[in-house]
Amino acid sequence: MPGFEIFGEEERRQVQDVLDTGVLFRYGFDAARKGHWKARTFEQELAARLGAAHCHLCGSGTAALSIALAACGVGAGDEVIIPPFTFVATFEAILTAGAVPVFSEIDETLCLDPQAIESRLTPRTKAVMVVHMCGAMARIDELKALCDRKGLILIEDTCQSVGASFEGKALGTFGHMGCYSFDPVKTITCGEGGAVVTNDAKLYDRAHSFADHGHDHIGNDRGAEQHPIIGYNYRISELNAAVGVAQLRKLDDILKRQRANKAILKSALAEFKSISFRHLPDPAGDSATFLSFMLPNEESARRIAHEFNSSGVDGCFYWYDNNWHYLRKWNHLKQMQVAAKLPAQLNPNCPDFNQVTMPRSDAIMGRTICMQIKLGWTPAQIEQRIAKMREILVR
Repeated sequence: MPGFEIFGEEERRQVQDVLDTGVLFRYGFDAARKGHWKARTFEQELAARLGAAHCHLCGSGTAALSIALAACGVGAGDEVIIPPFTFVATFEAILTAGAVPVFSEIDETLCLDPQAIESRLTPRTKAVMVVHMCGAMARIDELKALCDRKGLILIEDTCQSVGASFEGKALGTFGHMGCYSFDPVKTITCGEGGAVVTNDAKLYDRAHSFADHGHDHIGNDRGAEQHPIIGYNYRISELNAAVGVAQLRKLDDILKRQRANKAILKSALAEFKSISFRHLPDPAGDSATFLSFMLPNEESARRIAHEFNSSGVDGCFYWYDNNWHYLRKWNHLKQMQVAAKLPAQLNPNCPDFNQVTMPRSDAIMGRTICMQIKLGWTPAQIEQRIAKMREILVR
């Protein structure tokens, strides 16, 4: 990863198709676009690739989360269970919906621990948003069983794990809706883009409408379309979608290269008994965007991460200190620093996020390093990387 490592003529041709027509808007202008429907093409091909009945392309992964929450009826007063290890967009989308994010512990999958969720449930719990972090899966079968048993909505934040699967079924297709991101550093990219998928036709119609000011998209005359609901503008442009069409067609090759590179590096790290690896419920379904491994304690993890990055073994993330991806450094959330008062702030059941503690998650994240897997590494560069890792780890 990411997809921008392999931009080529395929992306240029797709973009040029759009520029040749002059139609950058995804709807209408049927005659002028000369048969080129990039967003529609991307949706059809992604749905087929994932085995989903419906797909809607939108402006970002964050937009996808907001669309999924709205389509599933999650709003003011509802509680949504999420992990403390994710991207800030997860809780941002929930707060924007008027709902309350409720944090629950992760396990060594680096994703939500199904057993920990039960203690976080209240009569206000409406949904669980599982986040498939760093290219691989949560215990999605157990999470789905829990949600089915409790009558909860299951939304999959699969923004970091396009192409990953569990027992042959694509991540993002287990829950009521799945969300994807195609931003500049994702496995495949549109520059900016996202998507929601579902097998429920009613959820799809609501999502498609909500993402385009509530339009029902019935008929060819945009001016005559009705507005069954109030919506927003989460549309993607044809230019962004065009890049995504080319990138999506490279996904299988990207996954193959990532998996091969990761396997070599993992084999080298496995020589060291002090290292353990992230638990993968289905190793065959890993998209291999990251190699995630644990050291015996926080002190050794900090040292190794620093020495790896400073010695040229770059792209090693120590998420425990990261202010984008882990609760510990989300001071803006803890202080509820907002541009305007949010419905959650008026909710007497909204927790004081300063007081939220995740001791088990802290213990896991404090020991964890995630190494980004690059597509463009040559065999010689991989060998050089391994040599430097060994040199550091034997000290």
